[in-house]
Amino acid sequence: MAAHRKPRQRSMGGGKARTAATTIALAGAATATGLDGTGHAEPQLTPGQVKTKVDKLYQEAEVATEKYNGAKEKAEAAGQRLRSLQDQAARKEERLNSARDALGSVAAAQYRAGGLDPAVQLALSDDPDRYLENAEFVERAGSRQNAAVAGVRKQLREIEQLRGAAHIELTSLKSRRAELKQHKETITGKLGTARRLLSRLGPQERSLSGGSQDRASRSTGPRDTLAAPGSASSQATDSRAAAAVSYAYQKLGSPYVWGATGPNAFDCSGLVQAAYRAAGVSLPRTTYSQIAAGRRVSRSELLPGDLVFFYAGISHVGIYVGNGRMIHAPNPSAPVRVTPIDEMPYAGATRVV
Repeated sequence: MAAHRKPRQRSMGGGKARTAATTIALAGAATATGLDGTGHAEPQLTPGQVKTKVDKLYQEAEVATEKYNGAKEKAEAAGQRLRSLQDQAARKEERLNSARDALGSVAAAQYRAGGLDPAVQLALSDDPDRYLENAEFVERAGSRQNAAVAGVRKQLREIEQLRGAAHIELTSLKSRRAELKQHKETITGKLGTARRLLSRLGPQERSLSGGSQDRASRSTGPRDTLAAPGSASSQATDSRAAAAVSYAYQKLGSPYVWGATGPNAFDCSGLVQAAYRAAGVSLPRTTYSQIAAGRRVSRSELLPGDLVFFYAGISHVGIYVGNGRMIHAPNPSAPVRVTPIDEMPYAGATRVV
């Protein structure tokens, strides 16, 4: 019987056909991988390309930082309003409880004395004249009691209004906190990408990628740092502007930290706010609020102490110190420093004092 079995048919091309099919399948998989971007190695970037990418990431992170600063300012204001409303409600509840206790005492006394009809009490009284005087007093007390009840009802309404307002502020606070979280994730994500890009470069390439910022920083030596504040302050239009410039010079070399307002680290608007706070002037927290905090001046009118703003979205600010230069907190890879105002897209200037 075994002799009559049909021989097994082999596919045409045998192993060669299977190899070809496997090769085609692998090629297809590789093509698909290339199309969706997974598994595809990033091209090697030149130091100049890294600098361009990092600068863009820093600028985008700074936009998010200013939004974070604004949301934080609003969250803090909402928190203060909420605490104030809660304090008011607590004080009113204390007064309400006292009024309720007083009403309870009066009601208990009336209950205890209410067993006899007033006419009977008058008939049995040893001193009818005194009884009549007491009755008149009770009537007046009843009027006061009615007023007390009306007062309790009013306090209850006020407490409910305060609780409603507090609920609105609590909702606002939760919204601001969610906004803060979103902006924080954006900032840390972009700064993390920038760090990874810079880590591909060697120390020398990383120094070269700093471009005009590093060169400007190196050109500001100790002698310039010590001499400049006096000359810049003397040109300022106001003693407070001079004090702000002097403070900024004292902070040269301080690290950039997003969201920081000093005294040892700053972001760009944080440095400006801290400098003028030291001079006795209160400024808003964000760049897009600071530009509206004073009188706008043209570039040709700039004097030391003026605030200079950059980018279309007003996302960066520095303090003008004269001779076409400013002090600012650039980004996480560069500390507070003196640089030309031409190194970024100029957007406008404001004189706040």
